[in-house]
Amino acid sequence: MPTANNLQSPTEAPLVSPSSEVVPATDLDSADNGKVKMKKQLGLVEGTAIILGIIFGSGIFVSPKGVIKEVNAVGTSLIIWVICGFLSMIGALCYAELGTALPISGGDYAYINEAYGGFPAFLYLWDALFIFVPTTNAIMGLTFSNYVLQPFFEDCDVPVEAAQLLAAATICFLTFINCYDVKFTTKLQNVFMFTKIAALVIVIIVGVIYMSMGNMQNFDKPFANTETDPGKLSIAFYSGIFSYAGWNYLNFMTEELREPYKNLPRAIYISLPLVTAIYVLANMAYLAVLSRNEMLASNAIAVTFGNKLLTYGAWVIPLMVAISAFGGLCVHIMASSRMCFVGARNGHMPSLLSHINVKTFTPVPSLVFLCILSLFMLIISDVHVLITYSMIVESFFIMLSVSSVLYFRYKRPNMNRPIKLPLIIPIAFTIISAFLMVVPCYVAPYEVSMGILITVAGIPVYYFGVVWKNKPKFVQDAIDNVTIFCQKFLLSAKEECD
Repeated sequence: MPTANNLQSPTEAPLVSPSSEVVPATDLDSADNGKVKMKKQLGLVEGTAIILGIIFGSGIFVSPKGVIKEVNAVGTSLIIWVICGFLSMIGALCYAELGTALPISGGDYAYINEAYGGFPAFLYLWDALFIFVPTTNAIMGLTFSNYVLQPFFEDCDVPVEAAQLLAAATICFLTFINCYDVKFTTKLQNVFMFTKIAALVIVIIVGVIYMSMGNMQNFDKPFANTETDPGKLSIAFYSGIFSYAGWNYLNFMTEELREPYKNLPRAIYISLPLVTAIYVLANMAYLAVLSRNEMLASNAIAVTFGNKLLTYGAWVIPLMVAISAFGGLCVHIMASSRMCFVGARNGHMPSLLSHINVKTFTPVPSLVFLCILSLFMLIISDVHVLITYSMIVESFFIMLSVSSVLYFRYKRPNMNRPIKLPLIIPIAFTIISAFLMVVPCYVAPYEVSMGILITVAGIPVYYFGVVWKNKPKFVQDAIDNVTIFCQKFLLSAKEECD
């Protein structure tokens, strides 16, 4: 949306006080530590931790239920987990090419904007702000809450209101942490990464020991009663893909990554094979220990798994899973705020969302804005409905992002590409993504319709906020007043360019 006319870079124009006195941004300590801009503070370890932190967030502890529910058979379920991992890997390779050819923050939004222009990029941003990001934050928050509270309600379900309140408090707390300091957040994320891997390794080891004792009955006739309906199979794929979601999130923070040409692809190459191996082994453990009915009856599969096998040590699983979901939510809040920030910087969202706190150099307005939207999304308590809402719409835009690899190959053959994939990889990913989008339309028409409706609702907003430049004075004054108030309240200013 158009920026306020009287608000420029903090070194070019001052923040305006209610008494019309000028308050230079340098008085707010922005110049003492350099320019008001986000710093390159992320290396290979931090980049890998971001990818693993988001992927090992909550999906592996929620989605196994969604997959087995749709396919009915343990063998088919494991095959879907392998295919979802393979699909995520080839998608991540495409993003490695895009991220090194276009080393800018914003991820999908930036690539769609560069390839296809502002209108589809705005619609992606619109959907991201009102579906993808707050939905994922809500899912992770509710997962964390359910795992923390489940031990206190062993004989009944966790009260919805209790889970929602704890999730809301968690989202607010992690938003504050992300506003406070990027370095602190990334160091915290490194710790969370190893905790998450440890939690899944415990599940795998316990499952392997259980199976080595001859408990393989759940794998008798592994493909019996397999669901053959293409629509239900595609919904199962969505549940699996949700667990892998996050492999593209480091691309949202490319400008904060040191040596992105090296560290972006390396982080992807390290993360995705590791994730796929751990996920398949963890699901084998779940399926060996728990029957299909036990998985469907559980809202916290890892806790049910631990209670069945670990007796006195069962408390370890919910504790480590809660820490895992907590860390995943933390890094997701950090990465997604950069997409909102870049969109506002390009004029597709209110200018105040492109401002940076002059003391912490973090995009505080974007973080606070997304926090508020995530709290609203908590009203919907069915996690699997939220997954369906978000994944069907997001899959379309991921397909559009990957198709930009093909677009740039045709339109910009001489573009510098540190990584250049065989064309079969982006073509295959685009075709598979298109299939997975079309098939669920008759299985989950309401969810698909809701996603389309929210997307279409962004069209008038685009023309009002972006295309319509000459707004009435009272509208522009209102935008300016809100922007100035947020600058003062959040101690933020416009980013300075090099």
